[in-house]
Amino acid sequence: MQLDHATIVTADLDTARRFFVDVVGLVDGARPPFSIDGYWLYANASRPVIHLIDATVPAVTGRAAPRIDHIAFRLENAAEWQALLGRLHATGVEYQSAQVPQMGPQPAEVQLFVALAPGVVIEFVTALQHAQS
Repeated sequence: MQLDHATIVTADLDTARRFFVDVVGLVDGARPPFSIDGYWLYANASRPVIHLIDATVPAVTGRAAPRIDHIAFRLENAAEWQALLGRLHATGVEYQSAQVPQMGPQPAEVQLFVALAPGVVIEFVTALQHAQS
């Protein structure tokens, strides 16, 4: 199983888009002509992984906006992790880090949490060995 996409409903589309493009490294791509403003952001040429939707339209009953607690991106090697850290530092984006202890055969991991306004947290995770390179 892998992450297909996450939809983030926000009143600040441009800030969210800049974060995902400038820091995370996603690419703004094709999006169907919905009646609500938004962006589809791609991790590769064929698959949008983040859908950003404008929260300025009235919320559907029972569904608050903005919404999503957090989504997580897994980085599989030290080069990806170091590149992310470089982009976070270059853009001045603040983050908090945490360590996930080893659990059985799963190695210890490092997590970075970025509070992305308004009220959405983005997690990046990698094996501890990748973060120590």
